[in-house]
Amino acid sequence: MIGKPVVFTPLTQAQVDAVCQRHERFLGGRPNGARANLSFKMLEGLDFSGYDLTDADFSGAILGGAHFCGTKLSSAVFFAADLRRANLSGADLRRTDMRGAILRGANLIGADLERADMREGLIAQVDREKGLAVIKHKEQPGELGEANFTGANLAGSKMTGAVAQQADFTDAVMIGARMTRAILRGSRFSGANLEGADLSGADLSEADLTDSILVGVNLTRANMAGACTEGALTDEPCGEQVDADAQDVIDALQSHARWCETDGAEGKPSTFEGVDLRPLKSLRGRKLTAFQATGATLYGLDLEGAQLQGARLARADLRMAKLAGADLRGADLTGAKLNNADLTGAKLCPLLLPGDRLMASQLAAAQARYVRFVEADLRHVNGAGADFSYAEFKKCDARHARFDGACFTGAKLPESFEGVVDSIEGAVDVDAA
Repeated sequence: MIGKPVVFTPLTQAQVDAVCQRHERFLGGRPNGARANLSFKMLEGLDFSGYDLTDADFSGAILGGAHFCGTKLSSAVFFAADLRRANLSGADLRRTDMRGAILRGANLIGADLERADMREGLIAQVDREKGLAVIKHKEQPGELGEANFTGANLAGSKMTGAVAQQADFTDAVMIGARMTRAILRGSRFSGANLEGADLSGADLSEADLTDSILVGVNLTRANMAGACTEGALTDEPCGEQVDADAQDVIDALQSHARWCETDGAEGKPSTFEGVDLRPLKSLRGRKLTAFQATGATLYGLDLEGAQLQGARLARADLRMAKLAGADLRGADLTGAKLNNADLTGAKLCPLLLPGDRLMASQLAAAQARYVRFVEADLRHVNGAGADFSYAEFKKCDARHARFDGACFTGAKLPESFEGVVDSIEGAVDVDAA
């Protein structure tokens, strides 16, 4: 920026509240509204939580320790802003301009940064001696070091050349992120989804990529010295891999459907235990009662509306799977990986057996972080010891369910949840959810 020398102006909380309220009137087309221009303001420790600040301008602002919990900031501008130690947990940061922003120590847990721009960026001002002088906030612009992006949505974000040493990207969704030449030494990507990301030329030395998803990732000339990729899902087959066009696979699925339709009189159930089923891409609406896929890889499969009553899916990888409306009555998902799966409206209630016996669905010890259980039927489900961190249970039916020892850190639970379940002894963070 070339022009008058930059002067950082401090604002009080009352002044900021007035600016935010005028901005909301501006967004709503109401009288006395004005777009929030907080560029080059000193706003350390101030609270912006809950406001709708879409398109607001924070260019060059000093926002250390500021609070933006749940704030709507889509398409806002944070060009070269100082956001050290800021709390942006759960904030809507889609399409934000964060080029050159300093995020050291910032909390971005569960934030939505889809298509955000976090590339390098500098602001310069007129200098009588130097002509132009770069404005610095004491640290290098583009510094993301030690920022916490746990569970954040960074799909399609731009982080070319960003410096993110020791940053935490655990469970982050980074599909299609552009991180060419990024310095990511020692950063944590455990469980992160990096499908289709461009990490060419990036420094990933000593990075933790345990159980991450590295499908279609460009690692050309990336420095992987000392990086841990144990358990990572890559383009390589996980055991035997099906051929989606093979006649035997087509016949097996058709035979399974006949077996379901004729109550076992014709056809037979298919067995894909330990098999990599990713090439199938979709089993949407399929009749797959008693489907045998223990330990199978079904990452990202479209299983919406599938009939999976009594399915054997223990230890299966169902991360990012679409299971909305699926019938999973009596299914065994013990120890399954379900992170970021969509189970909206899914049936996980018991399967009624002859003699009025109930076969409860099993989610014991499952990894179900960030799963959508919205309006799901979870009656009688066994979720003992499962990890439901940041999962959404809005309008679900959890009557008579068991969640002993389960983890609910950051989960969104109905108010009646504890009152309707049968057992929740030893559960973690259920009161704070």
